[in-house]
This record gives sequence, C-alpha cells and structure tokens, in this order.
Amino acid sequence: MTTLLEARYRTVLRLLPAYYREAREEEMVEVYLWDVDQETQDQSRPTLGEVASIAALAVRSRLATTGAPRRYAVFGSAVRNFALYAVLLQAAVIVSDEVLRVTWSATRGPREWDLFLTGFTGSGPLPTVVAIAGWVLPLLWTVGFFALVHDRRRLARAAVLLAALPSLWPLIEPLVTEWPMSAPYFATANALFAWLPALAVCAAYHRDAPSAALPVGTPGLAFLACCVVTGGSVALLPTLADIAWAPATCFVLAALGWLLLRTRRAEPGAGSGALALAVLGLLVLAVRAASLLLWSGLPLPAVYLAGAYAQAAALTLLVLVLGAVARRDLAPR
Repeated sequence: MTTLLEARYRTVLRLLPAYYREAREEEMVEVYLWDVDQETQDQSRPTLGEVASIAALAVRSRLATTGAPRRYAVFGSAVRNFALYAVLLQAAVIVSDEVLRVTWSATRGPREWDLFLTGFTGSGPLPTVVAIAGWVLPLLWTVGFFALVHDRRRLARAAVLLAALPSLWPLIEPLVTEWPMSAPYFATANALFAWLPALAVCAAYHRDAPSAALPVGTPGLAFLACCVVTGGSVALLPTLADIAWAPATCFVLAALGWLLLRTRRAEPGAGSGALALAVLGLLVLAVRAASLLLWSGLPLPAVYLAGAYAQAAALTLLVLVLGAVARRDLAPR
C-alpha cells in the first residue's frame, strides 16, 4: 500500500526527466523511505533539502552529457556552449571598453582625466559605490572565462554572478532612489544579456559536465582576438559606436567565422554550437533593438542610424541562418 509520504516523494521526483525516473525512481524512493517509521509516513513530507537536491539533479539530468538520450545530451551541450561563448563576449567587451575609456581620459589632458575621476567621486556615497562596482565587478567576466576554460567551476560561477550584478542597478535604482527608471527596454535587455549567461554557467557546468572547450584556438588567443575586434570596432568607427556596437560587431564576425569553419570541417557537436550561437545572437539582437528604441526620435546623424540598422539586419540574418543550421543538424536521423 502506498503511503502519503511515498506519494509525495514520487510527486517531487516528477521533476526528473522520464529517462532518469525510469532507471532510478524505485531505488530513490526506497532510499528515502528506508529509515522512516511506517506509522509516521502519512504525517511526513519530503524535507526542503531533499526537494532542493532533487531539483538540482533535475537540472543536471536535463543538461546532460553523453550517455543520456540524444535530446538531453544535445541540449546540455548547447547550453554549455552558449554560456562559454557569451562569457567570452562579455569579457572582451568589458576589457576593451574600459581600456579605451582610460586611454581616452588619460591622453586628453587634465580636464578630461578629472572628468573621468569625478564619475566615481563627485555624486555622493551611494552613486560612488555604484560607480566603482560598475567599473570593477564587470572585469570578473574575464576571471569567469579563464576559470571556466581551466575547469575551475566554483570560481567561474562566483565570478560571473558578481560580474552580472551591475546590470541590475538600472532596474533597482528607482526602488531605492528618487530617480525614475530610464530606458526600461534597454535596461531589461542588458540585464538579460548578463544574467542568462551567468545562470547558464551555474546550471550547465555541473559536476558531471565535461570541461569547457572552444571550437578552435586557445582561450588566450580567442580572448585577445575578441578584444581586438571589440576595441577596434569602436576605435576605428567612434561615430557609430554605442553600447551595443562592439558586442554586435564581434558576434557578427565570430558567427561568420564559425560558419566558414563549419563548411571546411565537420564536427560532431556542430548542431549544439549553432543553437548556442543562435540564442546568443538573439540576446545581442535584443540589446541592439533596445538601443535603437532608446535613440529613436532623437536628431542623430544619418550615418549613425544607418550603421545601427545595418547591424540589426546582419544580426537578424545570422540568427536565422544559425537557427536553420541547428535545426538541420539536430533533426532526428
């Protein structure tokens, strides 16, 4: 006879994917019930710790590795690739942007340098803390990337979560200050661009997951190349550069390079890589579109708007192509 406690455990175990339940459900129920008195089982419930451990197992088994059913293995690989590519892009954008800002301020005379420092010290205690955190914490994207590729997973998770924190400030600021929220669409898109990769790192690089690996090159070379592209796109075309310009340019070139590499050599995980890039492209496109909404109606130079719309068109086309590639490669055979 099934007791209430057993029924409750089986209900919680429904969080697990079907393939895992079929193999392990009876064993897990037996383990959970073995030291519980039969007379008290109708008054007992699964503990919060047990529910949390089952939920974590559900995430791990859905973001699975080789050996699991194909759709779970592919989904896990795609999320891991997405996390790795997105963290690399974030790291390169932040480093190149901060290097350019410091270089510009330091080489334009004392007035420009004082203006740069005033951004950290001239507005009161709370804005000062926010400004310093907004400058320092995003640098942890770089720490997170290199920790990830060197299989330091706890460090990688901590680094990317801290690096993503400043993206929440525009959403929190109206709640703790008198300033109204400005550009809500852009603030939301930017927060998603930071937090989805951070959460993907935490979920997909679990203890059973394989080590992170780039499709080509070494981590240092890939990071340097992305920094050159993001920084160079701003330095060469400063009149076109807004906050979305550098990541969009880097993504477009990287995705084109990935597609070219794919035509020259076939890889077993190409479908999950295409899916990962398509999702990352959607995030970058969301930031690009939100920035266009931010600037709409303002008397901006035509060349600026033309560059932004051209970037949005290129991103849209690449997302569609990558989605088609992923669909073809992941189709059942």
